[in-house]
Amino acid sequence: MNVNSVSSTFLLIAFFVYLLAFLLFVLSITGKKWSNRDPETHTKRWGFVAFLASVAGFACHVTFFFTRWAEGGHIPTSNMYEFMTFLGMMIMFAFLIVYLIYRTPVLGVFALPIGFIIIAYASVFPSEVQPLIPALQSYWLKIHVTTAATGEAFFGVGFAGGLMYLLRAVDYNGTTKPNKREQRGLEFTLLFILILVGFIGSIFAFNGSGYKAAFTKQVTQTDAQGQQQTTTQDETYVLPPIVQPHGMQLVEMKPFLGMKQPLFTAPSWMEGASAGRKLNTVIWSVLTGLILYGLARLVSRKPLGAAISPVVKGMDPEDLDEISYRAIAIGYPIFTLGALIFAMIWAQEAWGRFWGWDPKEVWALITWLFYAVFLHLRLSRGWQGKRSAWLSVIGFIVVMFTLVGVNLVIAGLHSYAGV
Repeated sequence: MNVNSVSSTFLLIAFFVYLLAFLLFVLSITGKKWSNRDPETHTKRWGFVAFLASVAGFACHVTFFFTRWAEGGHIPTSNMYEFMTFLGMMIMFAFLIVYLIYRTPVLGVFALPIGFIIIAYASVFPSEVQPLIPALQSYWLKIHVTTAATGEAFFGVGFAGGLMYLLRAVDYNGTTKPNKREQRGLEFTLLFILILVGFIGSIFAFNGSGYKAAFTKQVTQTDAQGQQQTTTQDETYVLPPIVQPHGMQLVEMKPFLGMKQPLFTAPSWMEGASAGRKLNTVIWSVLTGLILYGLARLVSRKPLGAAISPVVKGMDPEDLDEISYRAIAIGYPIFTLGALIFAMIWAQEAWGRFWGWDPKEVWALITWLFYAVFLHLRLSRGWQGKRSAWLSVIGFIVVMFTLVGVNLVIAGLHSYAGV
């Protein structure tokens, strides 16, 4: 058995141990209704067991990280699979740190699923160990990526705290305009999470089943000597093609639900790299997210937020607000070092300039500025409670767009991360 297979086994074990820890955290909160013990004693006991399971999962995750490092000969943060598994590990690390401070089992009910989603998202990318491309052959890879991901991990825990606060504080029985606006905002946040889950689930399912659709076109280019050369450009889908790439012909497509050809062609202005495939992926993500949301509403027979809110009913809103703020306060200086300062130093060494307008750089700056505003409003203007919680939720949505949208949709110097 080679090291790579060992590392993959440890990641799989970590995933299922995290899942077990999540279920134990749920049991610590909901099981007290049926326990003969004192509810507080039941919560503490099973919360401690869930915490130990989380530590065991984290230990397996760390083992995966270092065995993969030994296999590849470089720190495993060089592509999307490696980066997302590392981010998932650091989210668990951030959760363990915050949990040790506040000892709040309900935090595990909301923080651990973020780790699940990140690890599951990593699984849709090729997991083979790849040699470093020249741009990544620097010791700054270890410093920049690890610190940036650690900062984002604490932002993820802050998001969990903010979401818990909103589920605790938003009045689903209210009928005023502010109440309705808050209800819609919270439902949209939950829908966003389900869209991300739908994106991961649809790619994982179709990729696992071996689904493929292929398109091609002939491209004529003129070289420096003025001679024309014709090349073939191919595009492969792993999701059924609702959208056909503009200007490309269908070569192969497995029928799906009676659909034997794409329903329509991407607009002519969408001519970027893999633009049609990316649009197709977005459509599938939204459709599956809406289906998941509809099924959840059908089962709960009430708004999703109203169905989940009883889980945090017994929590003190001030504690939830404090958890969210402290996590972001810890993550912000780490993110500042990793995503800005260390990134600019590496950019100077690699490209001869500290700053460019590459999309990933721009969105890293937007993320940094957003959390700077968050901390300013919190400390100087007294923005606490709902306003602070909304900012923590929106901030992590910005982080996820930077990780998913910028890496996979917007082309730039950092596009190697989406390979």
